[in-house]
Amino acid sequence: MEYVEIGQIVSGFRERMAKLALFDPLYELQRKRQTDRQNKPIDLMELGLLTLLFFFEQKLMRNHKAGVKDLAQFLWKVTGIFIDLDEAGYEDLARQIIQTFRPTTGKKRDFAFMNWESGQPDRTYISILKANAFDLKTNTQYYTLDEDGLELIFATKEFYSEFQLSIHQLVLRKQLEKGEFEGALRQINEMRIDVEALQERMVKLEHELKRNIVSEETFGRYKELLEDIYMRLQMENEEFEELRQFVKETKDRVHAETIRQADQRPYELILRISGELEKVHGDHSILFHQSMVLKSHALSAAQESLYYTGLDSFNFDQDIGSLLFSTPLPPEAMKGVLAPFLSVEETKTWSLLTVWAEQNIVEDGTGEERDDKFLEIGGDSDELRYQTVQQKLYKLLMEQLLLTMEDSGRAELKPFIGRFETSEYSRLLRERSFYDFWIYLHQRSPLRADDSEGGQGETQGAWLDAMYALLGNRCLIVTELPDSIRVNERFTIQNMQIVWGDTDQDGA
Repeated sequence: MEYVEIGQIVSGFRERMAKLALFDPLYELQRKRQTDRQNKPIDLMELGLLTLLFFFEQKLMRNHKAGVKDLAQFLWKVTGIFIDLDEAGYEDLARQIIQTFRPTTGKKRDFAFMNWESGQPDRTYISILKANAFDLKTNTQYYTLDEDGLELIFATKEFYSEFQLSIHQLVLRKQLEKGEFEGALRQINEMRIDVEALQERMVKLEHELKRNIVSEETFGRYKELLEDIYMRLQMENEEFEELRQFVKETKDRVHAETIRQADQRPYELILRISGELEKVHGDHSILFHQSMVLKSHALSAAQESLYYTGLDSFNFDQDIGSLLFSTPLPPEAMKGVLAPFLSVEETKTWSLLTVWAEQNIVEDGTGEERDDKFLEIGGDSDELRYQTVQQKLYKLLMEQLLLTMEDSGRAELKPFIGRFETSEYSRLLRERSFYDFWIYLHQRSPLRADDSEGGQGETQGAWLDAMYALLGNRCLIVTELPDSIRVNERFTIQNMQIVWGDTDQDGA
């Protein structure tokens, strides 16, 4: 065999041994011998894997306070019916496992091997657990999974594609903490690919919903699947929000450091990381919204489709007729089968009381036919259209009048018309309704808002309510002046003065 071929075979030997070294703490636990109170052996390797799963769950839940007692409580809940130990025994087990993953010396675990790529003895260091926080009041040490611990967890299970995004989020945070910005950019690119794959899966799932739901069982399965997808996307979205804040803090820190240094590359990388992360977060937000729509609308549509599919596929001869004629059933059972398909019993009867009921006389004494039709609701459409136009006009004129009186509390018709001639409402001066408004004010003076409710009689109508509402709780008094105003060749009107009056005044 040629040397070049051997070099290719042993390439990356150290990295492969480092992967195997991750399992060394578990095998060390397996070699330990320990029994419970009934002298049954305890497999510490299995409890070690349970420990890793416990701390992984705490990391997913972002719980930063998990110690020996919390782990002992978890192990007791999982294995309490199989292992006979008291509370102190479980705490001792938890402490042994944690010390195996994280030696009491505080140093990382080392794993020695022969590196056949370099031909030299080599050594790799692993850190499964690390100290996370310390409570001085209770003298409690808290732990969390280190980067090697996460890698060991991932190595114990084949994670499907839908979990890859959460894995990349955890790794990205670790790389940012260590300052590995180039690796972080690669992680973000992989996250983008994961989001695109999830979008394709969501589209396929929507088509499957409309095509494959043919029974309540499949409907329940898809409903549970959509709820799981929604919960996972929600957790990923929360993690994206925390990553965005973490990147912002890292960017500020790197910016402060690069001001004192000549190398600007770290700051440029963190800027690219921030921009790329925002793009991926935006695509993921769209995906999250799509999952909500799919969970609500598409699922409801599929359920309705299932209902109508059942109606269309129902065959009376096959589902009901064959059951009745091919199976000997007692009469009571036949009635029960047929009852849902029979109409409610109806009996037509004639009552003698109708003889003495009130008669409908359709002719009067003169032989002419009476009009016994009901009055139509709504009235003449032309009249309604006229009232609508008048309502808008009167409200507009009242608004302009009140604006004029806002400063001095009084107004005169002649200057008011003069301002109207140069305004955008000058066309109203050529219409009769403009002058009807002032005549109405003069006839109804003093005007109050409560006059619109029955005080003016039923002939006034509700279309003047909008105009009266502008008065509020005030009173408007209109009086004639001696001069007259010739507005144009068609209309002449007496000049008037409008002032605010006493709200307690009864008349003018």
